[in-house]
Amino acid sequence: LFRPTVKRLFSTSHSSVDSKEMKKFQLLAHKWWDEEGEYSALHSMNDIRVPFIRDTLLNMSSNYHLGKPLSGVKILDVGCGGGLLSEPLGRLGASVTGIDPLEDNIRTADRHKSFDPVLAKRIQYKSSSLEEIVEESMETFDVIVASEVVEHVADLEMFIKCCSQVLKPEGSLFITTINKTQLSYVLGIVIAEKIIGIVPEGTHEWEKFVPPEELERLLESNGFSVKTLNGMLYNPLSGSWSWMESTSVNYAMHAVKSGAQGQSSPTDTLSETESEQPSATAGTTM
Repeated sequence: LFRPTVKRLFSTSHSSVDSKEMKKFQLLAHKWWDEEGEYSALHSMNDIRVPFIRDTLLNMSSNYHLGKPLSGVKILDVGCGGGLLSEPLGRLGASVTGIDPLEDNIRTADRHKSFDPVLAKRIQYKSSSLEEIVEESMETFDVIVASEVVEHVADLEMFIKCCSQVLKPEGSLFITTINKTQLSYVLGIVIAEKIIGIVPEGTHEWEKFVPPEELERLLESNGFSVKTLNGMLYNPLSGSWSWMESTSVNYAMHAVKSGAQGQSSPTDTLSETESEQPSATAGTTM
């Protein structure tokens, strides 16, 4: 039944997935949940990225469930890897879909969530690229998280367009990534990969790092407005992350998709008939 769409999706000569990047992560797929291993910096990044996502969303919402603050929020975790960020978001009550083009990553993520019956219900993983789910997921998600992903995609503009398509109007996009500066080259590649080895060598290519100005320009030109930009600092000695003013190495960004887009009128009428109650944000355009 689904064959024609599958064919059409895969025959697109253009994909945001970079096959060189895939090979790199394939070798580490079984290492995701080793907190002392190659992904230790991503484990400790949860200490700041999870509260950043949670608190930003709570500040925008009037509904609050004690103990499950993100209850009812539909999140898409793009490039979810082994589920390091999907799981804590699921624990906060969100319903999470994690996608990753590497099947081995999804296998690892599925196995890990199966140990927790609550998470097993709240999180669903798919081995898929973002483009492959666009058709079935138009304006489906309240939130998209792309953490440490945009520096690995082949076509950033296409990636952002796809994010916009699967996000509901006024939905939130959270991105963490690495700036393209001399400092990020020295710290992110020379020191982190070659000298102290907290990141596997060859993980990053400096050419693909994205300056926040460029990311902001791409987002603004694709119907997003950028709300927050924060610098992030990793301390390799303590293995911990903190917020900082400077965005010269790592940074986090929160952007919101604009609510009233003239071009999406067919889906507008559809979502009006679907929803029983008017949304709290309807009519309040910024």
